[in-house]
Amino acid sequence: MLNISKPLFAVSVFAYTFSTPVFANDQAKIFGSMPAVQSISLSPDGTKIAFISPGPGLQTDLYSIDLNKGNEPVRVTTSSGDPENLFWCGWVSNERLACKIGGLEKYAGDILGFSSMFAVNADGSKPMLLSKRPPRNAIGYNLGGGNIIDWLPQDDNMILMTRYHLKTGAAGTLIRNLDEGLAVERIDTITGKSKMIERPKDEAVEYITDGVGNVRIKGSRIKKGSTELDSGQIQYFYQSDNDWRSLGRLDYSNRRGFNPYAVDPKTDRVYGFAPYKGRKALVSIALDGSAEQQVVFAHDQVDVDALIRIGRNQRVVGVSYATDKRKGVYFDPTLEKLANALGKALGENYSIQFADASLDENRLLIWAGSDVDPGQYFLFDKTTKQLRPLLGVRPSVENNNLAEVKPISYPAADGTMIPGYLTMPVGTAAKDLPAIVMPHGGPGARDEWGFDWLAQFYVSQGFAVLQPNFRGSAGYGEEWYKENGFQSWRTSIGDVNDAGKWLISQGIAKPSALSIVGWSYGGYAALQSAVLDPDLFKAIVAIAPVTDLATLKSNSRAYYSGAVTREFVGSGPHVREGSPAQNVDKIKAPVMLFHGDYDRNVAIEHSNLMNRKLKSAGKQVTYIKYEKLAHSLRNSQARQDMLEKSASFLPK
Repeated sequence: MLNISKPLFAVSVFAYTFSTPVFANDQAKIFGSMPAVQSISLSPDGTKIAFISPGPGLQTDLYSIDLNKGNEPVRVTTSSGDPENLFWCGWVSNERLACKIGGLEKYAGDILGFSSMFAVNADGSKPMLLSKRPPRNAIGYNLGGGNIIDWLPQDDNMILMTRYHLKTGAAGTLIRNLDEGLAVERIDTITGKSKMIERPKDEAVEYITDGVGNVRIKGSRIKKGSTELDSGQIQYFYQSDNDWRSLGRLDYSNRRGFNPYAVDPKTDRVYGFAPYKGRKALVSIALDGSAEQQVVFAHDQVDVDALIRIGRNQRVVGVSYATDKRKGVYFDPTLEKLANALGKALGENYSIQFADASLDENRLLIWAGSDVDPGQYFLFDKTTKQLRPLLGVRPSVENNNLAEVKPISYPAADGTMIPGYLTMPVGTAAKDLPAIVMPHGGPGARDEWGFDWLAQFYVSQGFAVLQPNFRGSAGYGEEWYKENGFQSWRTSIGDVNDAGKWLISQGIAKPSALSIVGWSYGGYAALQSAVLDPDLFKAIVAIAPVTDLATLKSNSRAYYSGAVTREFVGSGPHVREGSPAQNVDKIKAPVMLFHGDYDRNVAIEHSNLMNRKLKSAGKQVTYIKYEKLAHSLRNSQARQDMLEKSASFLPK
């Protein structure tokens, strides 16, 4: 669906779209299908791509394509989804890939997450486990499989990886190893042999390299008392002259301090984000011992919140932020010129992202997408100036007449202008329509301009959809964030309800067919909106919602970050007043609940409780559970079912 009728570059005739079945006149199946491309990478020589795509049911598959030999994908390996799924894969040489798999399992009534790393050749041969197997005499257990922190671009088939080590011991003997914690190891992905770079440290939670094989930053957790593992604070150190020196403390639970992301080996500086004039800015700190700080880029309206990185050494080339639309600022003049040229070639409404690059950066894997295009991948060759279409992210959606997403703002009750995004059905007058307010999850998140499968589905069914970035959202600075969307729930939910009132005041929404739909915190907001204003919305759809703040706090005790969660929710009257399950007597609208029973983000206990409370109060409620699915419901059949049932439930 990209229009490249007047390209600045020669466009090859090659184009491959991974086959996803299209179901005519069945929008729930089209929009509910998982993306055909879920992770993609480019080989060091730029001649091969590898990508993960959903198979039938819970299955995920890894494919590779040799771009010099045609357009047919070759399946490298597959994962059943019961219980593990492929998460991502990357090239460690022109012939070999390293991948991460993981999943969820129930054990003694708890839902436990696990992950593992492995390497495999592009033809599926010579698989090798990269994660560390615990010895039989290990004391304790660890379900994390580690992470790649450096692809060692100058050394084929080698990586730097973090792996967790357990203490070992033998009953009745003094033979034991007390080294425990996160370590950094150099691993040969063919033989599995490893060399210790940083010995296990119990307090270590993070390591950052300079992209060329040197570990420069270490993050150490700060415990809270003798029992809590996570205080919400990390002490960072940088390595200089074989010694660790203090870099600073990050208090991420209170959004304070410097959060390091990447080290530039040429300037010997670390890039990260820190508060600046009430908003987040990109900051760099010298690692030469001077600790000299520099604000690299800040914006006076929104947070600067994302690095732009490129290539196998993850070179920092820019930064981005989102106002009405996300915008990139490039430090590399060549890439800035290229990004601008590609934007003109593909269309001014397209967002451009550099997804990967060859080792010499002459070949670039580029993603381009917009509000009416879920995204396409291209290969750009700097030498030939050729832009080559590769894969569509959601090919089954591309033939639909998608609706434009328009940035808007509306007044809250106190006069504050609330930003948001309005999507209207194509070819209809903006008057007297069935409408949906769709608050985002988080609450420490925000909606952005672009393709949204959930919103576009409801628009295809004739609904107008408004997505508000209510106060309590991230991205707009500390004043906008307030105390967060739970402690400041009256402000946040008030802004959400004011979105519905604005739709009515503008004549867009038919008052008798105004609904609210939300996922996660958005589901909480959907339910709590009816507590604050019972007569506004005529139907409520809540997907994996928080329903009781006391339950959210008590459930957190089983997790590493339990103390952080409890402080985030806080204590006081708002815990009961801000819990929809404790205020069902005020809810008038019919409710539809969806939840996966393997949800670790928001336990299914929340929807179970809400369902019981609503039924006991004689309220109208429909409850759909999905077995062995987590918070995101990453399964095409489940999403299709959810869309179909919810669309039938909402009034028109």
